[in-house]
Amino acid sequence: MSTQVPLVDPNDPSWRRPAVTRSQLRTDAVLAVVLFVGTLFSLMLYRVAGLYDKPAEMWVCLIWAVLITLPLALRRRFPNTVAIVVSGAFIGGGELQVPELLMCNITLFMALYAVGAWVDNRRTALVVRAVIIAAMLGWLVIAMLRTTTDPDALDGFSRVGAFSPLVAYLMIQILTNLLYFGGAYYFGDRSYASAKQKALLEYRTAELERERERTEQQAVALERVRIARELHDVVAHHVSVMGVQAGAARTVLESNPAMARDALANVELGARTAIDELHKLLHTLRESEPADGRASTSASTLGLESLSALVRDSTASGLPTTLDVIGERLDVPGLVQFSLYRIAQEALTNARKHAGPTATADVRVRYLPDSVELEVGNTGNVPSRPQPGGLGLIGMRERIDAIGGTLETGPRARGGYLVRARVPVPGKRTGERTGVPADAASPDGADNTHVPAAHDDAQRNAQHNARETTR
Repeated sequence: MSTQVPLVDPNDPSWRRPAVTRSQLRTDAVLAVVLFVGTLFSLMLYRVAGLYDKPAEMWVCLIWAVLITLPLALRRRFPNTVAIVVSGAFIGGGELQVPELLMCNITLFMALYAVGAWVDNRRTALVVRAVIIAAMLGWLVIAMLRTTTDPDALDGFSRVGAFSPLVAYLMIQILTNLLYFGGAYYFGDRSYASAKQKALLEYRTAELERERERTEQQAVALERVRIARELHDVVAHHVSVMGVQAGAARTVLESNPAMARDALANVELGARTAIDELHKLLHTLRESEPADGRASTSASTLGLESLSALVRDSTASGLPTTLDVIGERLDVPGLVQFSLYRIAQEALTNARKHAGPTATADVRVRYLPDSVELEVGNTGNVPSRPQPGGLGLIGMRERIDAIGGTLETGPRARGGYLVRARVPVPGKRTGERTGVPADAASPDGADNTHVPAAHDDAQRNAQHNARETTR
């Protein structure tokens, strides 16, 4: 059988056994020639042994030898035709008393076997073999009747008794032929079934290989998306803050050098923070998978505890922001905390970009009985249409889908924009009721839960002008 991987599932009715190869055709041709030579040798031996009193002429025997052997060279390409020709030659040789009983039985067996092994239309294979076997058995019965009615035939066997030696001899002939034809039928079918099973295994192996390649490609694509999402969140947030602060510093450089120095200090701090997070991200990408099999998310320790620092950065960059934490704190997995932090970061970055200079924002974390909820809302302008090329909302949805949560985004009825993410957290409460994370307090110890950091109008206008300049 050809080693070519089948393109059609062998269980499909349209499946066909692979075509005969040139190597197989050469093998069959050599076999047919060998059988022809063997048949000629057998003919001479049987003629010398005197099998028949009046054997067929030699030229008839030669033609018969050609018909009974050489068609087998095409037994795999045209099995039905070869079987019919060989079986016809077999019966003809018996009727013409061709003195040969060895090689002809071998060639007939091979012809019947080829029909069962190589005909793809199983109904046709069944019909052809059934007709040939019926014809052979019918001819055998006729020959037996002629033998039993001829008083001179088989004179060495006694005909006396219900189960005479003659009857025993005839029974042996019937059983031998039944086993002969049954064997050819059975082994032909088994060969076809074996070829089909082999093709099925090759098909499944190729299918698994294709699936493995698709899985590898999907894994690479997912990893690329994860890297792109992390880079987008880190770069977009910090660079946007740095741009606003740098613009503010340029605007007030001559009129208020102290404010310009503060803005430039924030630019420096933002750059260092961005570089630190990028280093952590690269470190994570170089790490192997953890021993416990859990996927690594980030080497960063960013989480819900870091939201207060994020709120302070947002306020310092010109978007007054407050933080509220409601409910008893839950044991939230690190991956969930990290994803919620990134969603809050992206939502505040979008608010700075699109809400306008007078906008404010509020961040709320709610610990519900079986979930944790993050809300980031802002006042100000809402884009009338999605910004071209924007990846922020796509990244949010990818993150929330990865942790099994839900995400709602859209304009608020009272104005502004709202991002709400909810993630199921089936865990125990810590028993700690809290208003804000510990590091949410301002440097002087004042609570930053509801009071945005103070910014005068001059600085806000300067930052707005800087944003307009850097767009």
